Amino acid sequence: MQKIKSLFIRHREVIAYLFFGGVTTLVNIAAYAALSRLGLSTGLANAVAWVIAVLTAYFTNRRWVFESRARGAAAMREFAAFIAARVGTGLLDEAIMVLGVDKLGPMIVTPDRLGLWGLGVKVFSNILVIVLNYIFSKVFIFKKKD
Repeated sequence: MQKIKSLFIRHREVIAYLFFGGVTTLVNIAAYAALSRLGLSTGLANAVAWVIAVLTAYFTNRRWVFESRARGAAAMREFAAFIAARVGTGLLDEAIMVLGVDKLGPMIVTPDRLGLWGLGVKVFSNILVIVLNYIFSKVFIFKKKD
């Protein structure tokens, strides 16, 4: 038990990021699925799901993953950097979704399978985005002050 506790303490940040990244991914996918079922276009459903997921990610990353203590102007810069990085990976996600679902999907799957195909593309895109977001957050946004 002590060995497991030691491993958790040593890798707490990565474990917390993966956990909250998973939560954010589920929020993103659930929001996308719900919005697309309501009849929103792929791009709009994905964009709204992205906004919801980014806000979830910021608050969980700031508080529980990177334990930021920034206040005032420093916190605003941190939020702006977070949003800027997420806009970049959000645009990548949007491109993957629109190209993967609207352009590639109809060439690969039948129309009755396009919804499932879209969720698969969404999962693939989210894995890529999670990795990039961790790198940006760790290296540029929530970097520890020495």
